[in-house]
Amino acid sequence: MEYKDYYAILGVPKTASQEEIKRAYKKLARKYHPDINKDPGAEEKFKEINEAYAVLSDPEKRKIYDQYGTAKAPPPPPPGGWQWEGEASAGDFSDFFKSLFGFGGFEDLFGSSGVRRGPRRGRDYEAEIEIPLELAYRGGKQVISFDGRRIEVTIPPGIREGQRLRLAGQGGPGQPPGDLYLTVRLAPSTNFRLEGFDVHTTANVPAPIAVVGGKIRVPTLDGVVEVTVPPRTQSGKKLRLRGKGWPKPGGGRGDQYVEVRVVIPEHPDPEEERLYRELAAHLRKKGVVA
Repeated sequence: MEYKDYYAILGVPKTASQEEIKRAYKKLARKYHPDINKDPGAEEKFKEINEAYAVLSDPEKRKIYDQYGTAKAPPPPPPGGWQWEGEASAGDFSDFFKSLFGFGGFEDLFGSSGVRRGPRRGRDYEAEIEIPLELAYRGGKQVISFDGRRIEVTIPPGIREGQRLRLAGQGGPGQPPGDLYLTVRLAPSTNFRLEGFDVHTTANVPAPIAVVGGKIRVPTLDGVVEVTVPPRTQSGKKLRLRGKGWPKPGGGRGDQYVEVRVVIPEHPDPEEERLYRELAAHLRKKGVVA
C-alpha cells in the first residue's frame, strides 16, 4: 500500500492554515479537473487532490492523519458518526485513506468489534534517495536516514534517474514487515552532465594547443585519460570519446562528449608574454588586427 503525503500532494507545509490549504486545493482542482485537463492521469491526480483536501480540511481527520499517518503501529478504529459528504464511495479513496478512516479498512484489520485479528503485512513506504553521479555509475553503498533509522542502501552500478530500489522489510511494521521503495535522484556533478546514455563535460584547452594541436588530460567516469586536440580547434567544438558514457541496459555504453573551451593564461610568465607579443605583432603585419 502506497503511503500518501497529503501535504506534498497539495504543495503546502505541515504548518499550513486552513485558508492556505483551501487556496492550494482550489488552484490544483482547477488545473487537474477532468472536464478541463484531458491529459492522461489528470483524473487520478484530481482524485488524489480531493482525497488530500478531504483529510486536511477537516481538523479531526487531519489530527488523526498527523498522529497515525506514519505511525509504527496500526491506528485505532476511527470515531463513529463521521458523515461523508457528497456521494463518496470506497472507490473514491486510496487504500491508504481507507486504512486510516474506514470504508472497510478497519473491519479488515480489527473486525467489526474493534478486536485486532491475526497478523497483517506492514505498510509499504515511498521515499527518495539522492545519489552522486559518480556513485550511481560505479555502484556502492550509501547510508540514509528514514523514519528515525539509519539504513545502508546498496546502489547497483549504472542506476539511472527515476529508477526505484526496493528495500525488503524496511517499511511499516507487521507480519511480515512492509517494504521501502526509494526513487533515485542523481545529484548534480561538478564534472559531468548526463543526457540519455551520453556524458558531457568541458575541458580547458590552452590557446597554443588549440591552434597547433596536442594532448590534454580529461576526466571520465573511469578516471583521467589523454585526449588529442586537432589543430585549429575552436571553442565550442565537441570531441567524442566512444564508449566512455553511461552503461546501457542491453550492454555497451554511450559516449562522452568533451566541449572545448579555449583559454589564455591569466598570469602569463615573461616568456609567455613575450611570445604573445610577437604573435600580436605578426597579426598586425598581416592586417588581421589594427
